[in-house]
Amino acid sequence: MNTFKLALRGLSRNRRRSAVTLLAIALGFAAISLFAGYTHNVYSGLERGSIHGGLLGHLTLSRRGMSREGKLDPERYMLTAPDVAKISALLKDEPQIRLVAPRLAMSGLVSNGRASTIFIAEGVSPEAMQVLQENLLTPEQEQSGLYEVLKKKLDPAHPESMLVSQGLAAMLHLGKGDTTALLTNTLTGQANAMDATVGALINTGNANLNDKFAFMSLELAQSLYDMPGGADRLTVLLRDVSQTDAMRAHLTDKLKAAGFDVEIKTWQELSDFYTQVHNLFDMIFGFIFSIVLTVVVMSVANSMGMTVVERTREIGTLRAIGLKQRGIIRLFTVESLLLSLIGCAAGLLLALAVRYGVNAAQFSYVPPNSDSPVLLLVDLDTHRIALTCLMMLTVGTIAAWLPARRAAKQKIIDALGHV
Repeated sequence: MNTFKLALRGLSRNRRRSAVTLLAIALGFAAISLFAGYTHNVYSGLERGSIHGGLLGHLTLSRRGMSREGKLDPERYMLTAPDVAKISALLKDEPQIRLVAPRLAMSGLVSNGRASTIFIAEGVSPEAMQVLQENLLTPEQEQSGLYEVLKKKLDPAHPESMLVSQGLAAMLHLGKGDTTALLTNTLTGQANAMDATVGALINTGNANLNDKFAFMSLELAQSLYDMPGGADRLTVLLRDVSQTDAMRAHLTDKLKAAGFDVEIKTWQELSDFYTQVHNLFDMIFGFIFSIVLTVVVMSVANSMGMTVVERTREIGTLRAIGLKQRGIIRLFTVESLLLSLIGCAAGLLLALAVRYGVNAAQFSYVPPNSDSPVLLLVDLDTHRIALTCLMMLTVGTIAAWLPARRAAKQKIIDALGHV
């Protein structure tokens, strides 16, 4: 007996009911696929924003204890010029490493001659900044022009110049080319002041930092801190983000063998915002997935339950001509499986059409904790789409198996006399 042909014929018997159930499956599958694609795009954007936009790189290497005690005793936990040179030489031959960049963070007071306010600054070489930002934008983002404000560029010919956040510049009425005074503490705790030039105004992309942040050349930061060649950490950029955890373990062992007691943190550990948003969207996705899956299960169960009841006499006839109970169960489960499969296929086509329209429209919005617009884009998250399809096929089959099993167990004489 051709089970597949009988299942198709069974679906066509009550076309209206089959169409309504198929529509529920298709809409649910499309909704999950679109939200999965949106979250995938958000995750990718946050990843690029942390690694390349925030200049975190993939790994950050520092002396053990720097993150806890470095503020209280910086001289003890800083990497000296010889340390930086030796560690850089050890990492130079690693094929997975693209860049090793010394970094120096500091804070202090910035003044325009009339008023002063606090600032937080990052010292990095202009060349390292350029390499770290190479993969910041996708081709679509490059074309949109919305993200140009996120690019940062220090002038290697003028180490005294700074990149000042727009909010900080507005607070002190500073413009490009203006001179400002910086007051910080040196490594030994003495006050040190230097003049700097505003090279350009930047948008940090973070509303909480846009009124106090600045980037300066590593040379200027080292002069302010009075530690030539030194750094508080090294930023390591890899060629493949998937190698982050493996390279951390490898580099930790390699540097320990060389006599360096260091701790290495990944970009995920340093980017709290990425972790929090990722966890939030995972929870929302799970909630939406549960609701849609429940609707699909109820729709399929209701449809197949009514189908089994209406075809009780047919079941009795099939049993009377020799079809066993497992054959009856297989017939209705295959019917439900086909219904779910067609619904998922229709939902995928609908999701692709909506995704194309949304991406082509280039909608933009300002996300939380940001002061610059981003494009609303939907990716194609094949992993979650496949997982969703598998789950819907599974629950759809189970929803049909239960009433089919109950009907198959009826006595043949009772099924034939069913009205």
